[in-house]
Amino acid sequence: MNRLQKWVNGNWSVPVVSGVLIIISFAVQRLAGGAANLTVSPQWWLDAGAHATHASAVFTLADVFMLAAAVVAGYGIVVKAVRALLSRVIGIDLLVSVAAIGAVIIGNFWEAAAVTFLFAIGHALEAATLNKTRSALAELVAVAPDFAVVLRDGEQLEVPAGQVRMGEIVLVKNGAKVPVDGQVVAGTGAIDEASITGESIPVEKVKSDQVFAGTASRGGFLQVMATGIGADTTLARIIHRVEEAQDAKAKTQAFIDRFSRWYTPAVMVLALAAGLISRDVVLALTLLVIGCPGALVISIPVAIVAGIGRAARNGILIKGGEYLETSAKITAVAVDKTGTLTEGRPQLTDIVVLDPALNRTEVLRWAAAAEAGSEHPLARPILDTARAEGVAPEGIPGTVTPVPGKGIVSDVGGQQVLIGNPPLLDQYGVHDDSDAAQASESLASAGKTPMIVAVDGTAIGVVAVADQIRQDAPEMVARLHDAGVEKVVMLTGDTRLVAEAIGKATGIDEIHASLLPEDKLDVVAQLQREGHVIAMVGDGVNDAPALATANIGVAMGAAGSAVAVETADIALMGDNLLKLPESIGLAKRTVAVMRQNITIALITVVVLLAGVFAGGVTMSVGMLVHEASVLVVIANAMRLTRNDKHSTAMPKSQRTRIKERETAGEAVDAA
Repeated sequence: MNRLQKWVNGNWSVPVVSGVLIIISFAVQRLAGGAANLTVSPQWWLDAGAHATHASAVFTLADVFMLAAAVVAGYGIVVKAVRALLSRVIGIDLLVSVAAIGAVIIGNFWEAAAVTFLFAIGHALEAATLNKTRSALAELVAVAPDFAVVLRDGEQLEVPAGQVRMGEIVLVKNGAKVPVDGQVVAGTGAIDEASITGESIPVEKVKSDQVFAGTASRGGFLQVMATGIGADTTLARIIHRVEEAQDAKAKTQAFIDRFSRWYTPAVMVLALAAGLISRDVVLALTLLVIGCPGALVISIPVAIVAGIGRAARNGILIKGGEYLETSAKITAVAVDKTGTLTEGRPQLTDIVVLDPALNRTEVLRWAAAAEAGSEHPLARPILDTARAEGVAPEGIPGTVTPVPGKGIVSDVGGQQVLIGNPPLLDQYGVHDDSDAAQASESLASAGKTPMIVAVDGTAIGVVAVADQIRQDAPEMVARLHDAGVEKVVMLTGDTRLVAEAIGKATGIDEIHASLLPEDKLDVVAQLQREGHVIAMVGDGVNDAPALATANIGVAMGAAGSAVAVETADIALMGDNLLKLPESIGLAKRTVAVMRQNITIALITVVVLLAGVFAGGVTMSVGMLVHEASVLVVIANAMRLTRNDKHSTAMPKSQRTRIKERETAGEAVDAA
């Protein structure tokens, strides 16, 4: 019974019942025609009146079935049209309703049934296809785990995933789904994060690593402390974001909606005028049918839903149709150096001693003592090295004064310690008698970030840190150019020499170095004044002003940031650089499909109009062609849901690892 009720309430019950009634009508009509032509009896003229009466009765019954088919298929259409009218909206349903009712009034039951039946089939196909284009959302919902194994009072208990408590220890065994967002507190394992980041290669997880709900274990055993449950998980936020994005209208869609509000009444006026001038009611009703802008109305939303769904499956969250359209127009991309072009894990590489009275360890000790109270990312490698060499500072400096764009000034045991660039020394009147600037320039030209260390007005040494360039950074820049981006710009607070070394290695087009956060904003604004549509890739903290000013703000590695998922125009869930050109390429293809769909819809209407006035296009033929154009538009948009040559599922480094594993496997097989 439940299955029957589900079918009755589904999209296909109306067209199926209407279609069966049409078939019955044709069958009855055929039988009636056969009865009217019976001539086997030599006394046929005696029974002619009886045969004629019988045939007339049967033909009337055929008309009843055809009218019933029109009513079944057209009832819902008329109801929608009336509701729209009550809301002062003249839509497609009204055009079809008027045409069908008019056909019934003039006795053309077949045309009424054909028009409503084909329209009902088109509506069912549209609904089914839109549901399919939303499959990315359905897949995300499907990966949400139902149960979790938690450790309570030393025992393993299986509970619904929604009943896990914050801070509770969850056990993730081989093959199981991770039920919560959390931090690994014990164990090791390989986690497939494809549902979150779009990457197909499992990621090794060890203590202190982060895991996400909806991912799956491919080996090992993990104990995870829950830090996000239920609606607070990354997966739940992604589902919410994709749902909102697929419903958000693009500017083109908003224009089409406004156009259709004027277009539909215009079609009705045209049909009325044509009927009055030609005195042909059938012509007027046919114009109503072929003027339906169904393909035009659905051309944009189906493409947007398909494009955003495809992106979500690949670990790219696009905020909505408007941002998708804007992304297709991007001509310049601005990227921050640290954490984007580089891995964001700088290491101490050099310690240059300038004071003959000191050694390498003492220069490191002073530098670490000064950086102990700094929040700057470059402080971490200095402190880590000092700790490893046994000269880590005890406690923190008395005062720490950051000097934006130059360095910091610290009070260490009553002595003033400066650590930063030459402008910092100039600002505090430190004379460079030991070639500190020259040593800094030499290190910077090698792609390292130098910091001069000065104690009580005397430069004692230079320390340098270097951040490894991401292996796929040059490939990302090349693919951005292939995707139609004219200019890739680096914005960094680092020195010119360091920036140029990184830029040369990655193929960056334009470099802006030694920038403060507000300077980055100025560069972005200048690029916009030059006519560029610009995307800014940053960490959302120091780059916040530039991100807000850019046409599109992009957040990388957003899976670990709830704020990035909710606020970024484009959120790249993983840390794969190649997702950036992929997102722009996908946006361009989606907009191209939107334009193709609009062209198909308009050409169909023009051709049908010409056919009506030239003769030969009936109401049923018009509706058939109209629904065919709707299906063509939908099929065109569905191409976006497939992976193709433009997709960048994994970076070069991961492809290399796979190749190595395959080679190793072949060697084992050969052995």
